[in-house]
Amino acid sequence: MLITNEYFDGKVKSIAFTNAEGKATAGVISPGTYEFSTSSKERMVITSGILEATVDGITKQYKSGEFFLVSEQTKFSVQAKEDCSYVCYYG
Repeated sequence: MLITNEYFDGKVKSIAFTNAEGKATAGVISPGTYEFSTSSKERMVITSGILEATVDGITKQYKSGEFFLVSEQTKFSVQAKEDCSYVCYYG
């Protein structure tokens, strides 16, 4: 079953699904800066565009095909200068 999610007045949208790797979301981020909280570990894979992420106080840019990891029970922020897309795997 697909579940849609919308954050930050529709500037970040995703579709949640489950596959062989477990729970995941595929989404699009519009230009802007956004802060998220986690309840589980996350692996965020950039599928198009460039996304700047600040995780554990370290800021780095990620482009298509690259990923970053986020620990559970933490906050991280991302900044997009253009529309970009991602797949996020949980757990």
